[in-house]
Amino acid sequence: MQDVVVIWLDNQIDDNNVDCQFTIAQLEHITDNVTTFTDNDECVEYILNCNDHQVYLIVSGTLGQYLVCCIHDIPLLHSIFIFSQNKSYHEQWAKHWNKIKDVFTDITSLCQAIQNTFPQDEPTITPISFVPSGKRLDLLNPSFMYTQLFKEILLTIEFEDKHIEEFVKHYPGLITLDGTHSNDVKQSVRDYRSKKPIWWYTRGNSLHSMLNDALRIMDGDVLVRMGFFVTDLHRNIEQLHKEQFVNTPWSSLVFTVYRGQGLSHTDFEELRNTIGGLMSFNSFFSTSTQRDVSFSYAKSNAENPKLVGILFTIQIDPAQSTTPFVSVGNHGSFLQENEVLFSMHTVFRIHHIEVISPDRPLYEVNISLTLDSDEELRTLTDHIRRESHLDGKGWTRLGQLLIQLGQHDKAEEIYDTLLTQTSDDSDEGLIYHQIGHIRYRQGLFQEAITFHAKSLVLSEKTFPANHPNIATSYNNIGLVYKSTGDYRKALEYYEKTLSIQQQSLPANHPDLATSYNNTGSVYDNMGDYRKALEYYEKTLSIRQQSLPANHPDLATSYNNTGSVYDNMGDYRKALEYYEKSLSIRQQSLPANHPSLATSYSNIGSVYDNMDDYRKALEYCEKALSIRQQSLPANHPSIATSYNNIGLVYNNMGDYPKAHFYCERAVQIAKCSMSANHPHLSTFERNLECVENKLQHSSFLA
Repeated sequence: MQDVVVIWLDNQIDDNNVDCQFTIAQLEHITDNVTTFTDNDECVEYILNCNDHQVYLIVSGTLGQYLVCCIHDIPLLHSIFIFSQNKSYHEQWAKHWNKIKDVFTDITSLCQAIQNTFPQDEPTITPISFVPSGKRLDLLNPSFMYTQLFKEILLTIEFEDKHIEEFVKHYPGLITLDGTHSNDVKQSVRDYRSKKPIWWYTRGNSLHSMLNDALRIMDGDVLVRMGFFVTDLHRNIEQLHKEQFVNTPWSSLVFTVYRGQGLSHTDFEELRNTIGGLMSFNSFFSTSTQRDVSFSYAKSNAENPKLVGILFTIQIDPAQSTTPFVSVGNHGSFLQENEVLFSMHTVFRIHHIEVISPDRPLYEVNISLTLDSDEELRTLTDHIRRESHLDGKGWTRLGQLLIQLGQHDKAEEIYDTLLTQTSDDSDEGLIYHQIGHIRYRQGLFQEAITFHAKSLVLSEKTFPANHPNIATSYNNIGLVYKSTGDYRKALEYYEKTLSIQQQSLPANHPDLATSYNNTGSVYDNMGDYRKALEYYEKTLSIRQQSLPANHPDLATSYNNTGSVYDNMGDYRKALEYYEKSLSIRQQSLPANHPSLATSYSNIGSVYDNMDDYRKALEYCEKALSIRQQSLPANHPSIATSYNNIGLVYNNMGDYPKAHFYCERAVQIAKCSMSANHPHLSTFERNLECVENKLQHSSFLA
């Protein structure tokens, strides 16, 4: 958000007056940048020199009537708020000036109106997901699924003061009563405990915007660090909800609240296509019982060319609600008698949309809180829990979710902590398994083998010889050996896995499909494409029978089958399977997930082989961009991306660029691969080839 300054101009301001002190304190809850003036000329000069700040001016009625004609057209003056007890009189002249938002008689509504008028940039808007009615559950928006899972998992964890201390150390100044960046961590914890979570959330600092941003991009590091606050805030709302709406006069009273905000044009189109379906606010969010307050917020967002102004009109039936909400009243950081706060991931049904203003993007959307008996919502929730494959509890389950999101560093931090706290062989074996999986994803293959071997030893102590957990350990070790280029060793472990699973599992079990897939991938790398295709077809057959049409595991099968056709030179067939894989991954994974990079990389290579170098470069660069965001700097997959881009430039005859990328591929590969890894040898040959061409072209020049 652009920097803002709130200016209060009134000839009667007295810093020693209790009422003035209270007003200034309330204004400082919504922004740290508050300035007061009693002299008109000094105020105008200050506004003219505000440079990059947007100015929000509060002025008394009589003074405003005199001054507005002199200042109204100053570009940096965004909004004017008249603060006067004579509301009806001043409304008459104020309505002729479009920068005057309204006339206010009390500080609470004034503060809320100013805060609602602050400009929103798209990234800071409360994250929202949409689920059209009747939509196949395998096509769900990933953010809808992951925010629900985060909430469910966090509410099972008992956070302690040490978690608050870690947050304070990482983000000093966010939890403090005096606004200073104190190094006294213990005092910050005492400050936090002295107020209710709702007070902190409604306070005018960055806690709620940080949470919104983290949920929008699924930033696991921030969400885990804020876990204590998410849990405390939800429980605070839950407790007050019971006091206010369970077995009270409000219990059976249906009422309406409003929320004004902006939506990106993309989200608005999705909203229009979801009438009759469901939508969720994926963070905590505030509403008002006053339509005018929310409407002013929607109207201010409509002025932003990047946004569509939306006024949500929300019907609430407390007797049948699925998510707790609370009338904030005097529980907030300043009195907001008309605010109703909802907990995170509240789901609504969309009824209809109406145009408010034909000359600007401003709409009213009627929605209602879903009922406990809503069959579609129950089916949706059951599907998400089933498909997440998160079989742990508490912190263990949170680590699994972070791995699914590709956020391995934070997951590893959690498992390292858990490892110091357990003495149970079964739990320890699961933790070693997860750390081994993380090390594999990070490209640290020798360490991955070490952790998976430890997990195998503990599994062999705990389970019988043909137990599925032992098969999982064999499979994991085989996967790592395959990545190191030791295909014989990988095949040995995959065959051990298959031997156990074929004895203990039904013929169409998903785990058998995984093993057939892995075995096929080894034959693919060994150049035995007939054998590879045989195993991939077994995999695809099982998955098509047992999984939804857009399941991520099916994406893997399509990708691998495409890889065989690619290696056999049937590029049209390869592209067909690669694009099927990409389509599924785009719908089921976060935008920067490493598996998406794999799809982009493979499609890029096919276009390169088909001599469509422009498209090849486009896809290969997408793959590199994701890998640089989601993987360690020296990960083998990043080396592969540099190599692929280098080959495209080589085929285009741009040898200097080809040399840069191929050289970078070799540099990274030498850091992350063994000296005899076949990929390193390939990269070195490619670099040598480019160097020869570069030397030859220089000689001809």
